[in-house]
Order: sequence, then C-alpha cells, then structure tokens
Amino acid sequence: MLHALALALGYAIGSLQLSPLVARRHGVDLRRTGDGNPGAWNALEQLGPRRAAPAFVLDGLKGSAAGLAGLGLAGWWAGWLGVLGAMLGHAFPAGARFRGGKSVMTFVGGVTVLAPVAGAVCWTVCGVVTAVRSFRWGARAGTFAVPLAVLAVGPRKRLWPILWLMAVIGARFGADAARRRRSGPASADRAARPRAST
Repeated sequence: MLHALALALGYAIGSLQLSPLVARRHGVDLRRTGDGNPGAWNALEQLGPRRAAPAFVLDGLKGSAAGLAGLGLAGWWAGWLGVLGAMLGHAFPAGARFRGGKSVMTFVGGVTVLAPVAGAVCWTVCGVVTAVRSFRWGARAGTFAVPLAVLAVGPRKRLWPILWLMAVIGARFGADAARRRRSGPASADRAARPRAST
C-alpha cells in the first residue's frame, strides 16, 4: 500500500507544470515554441541558460522530492517508485493531455536522492564539462554518466533499477519523435518562431 502511495504521490509531484511557469514570466509559451516540449530543455533553448536555470532546478526538485517522499514512506524501493512516478508524471501529465517533458532533470534529481554518491560524481562531471565547454554539454555528460558512476562507486545492485528509469526518458524521446512525424509542417513552424532575448 505504501509503495503504491509513493508511486501515486510521485506522479502528482511530477505532473506539476513548473517549467512553463518559468517561461511564461518571460513571455514565452513553451508549447508553442521550439519543439513544443514543456520541460527545462526547451526552456533552455528559448530563454538561454540564465533565465532557464529556475526551470532546471524546479524540474530536478520534483524528482528529489518524490524520491525523498518514497524513502520516508517505505525505504529505497518506495523511493525508486516515487522517482518513477515523478518521471511518468512529468513526461505524461494527465492535466496536459499526457504531453509533457522528457523527464531528464526529474531523473537527475531523483538519482541524486537514490544514489547520492553516484549523483555527486555526475554533478562533478557536469560541472567540469560545463566549465570546459557549456552547460548544454555538461548536463548531457552528467546525465549519461549516471550508469557508469553507479558501476564505479555503487551500489551496483541498483544499476538495473536506475537503467529502468532511464528507459522512461527513452520512451519519452520516442513518443516526441513520433508526434513530430505526425505533425509535420506544424512542428517546423514552431521551431522557426523567434526565441526570447537572453
């Protein structure tokens, strides 16, 4: 029962549409610009790093909050279910016709709670790559370093559950690609619209 509650609570937290609120403060509707994605990555493309920073923080905090809630309810597996629920809520929010973001930052926030040592390694990778190149590349490097960090510093028994969470991101990318193929010219028109100044 508590595990099911962790999953449901995570979904409710993940469904909160926070990045669109950040973008709206700057006069940008994320669903009508760029790739139409209402998450932090589209906010980054439309607003630039400085203005999009709160979107990244808030999307990450959704995963962390859901993971912590689950851990408090019934231990690690409930925490994992909380993060899974948050990622599903972010990617497929019922209140937004199941069209959400890609759950990347929600995943990162969740992993920081579920595997804090591996999470610290990934944040370090993100910081180094950001300093050398850019935040766009740093965030990607930190995210894809998660499985390697878990293998390196453990606990290794949690690698497969974390890879299952990454599969949600893959499913969301696949759903987004299929939607773009169906919409055709409409997506190109959105992508061509001007971005907010940074």
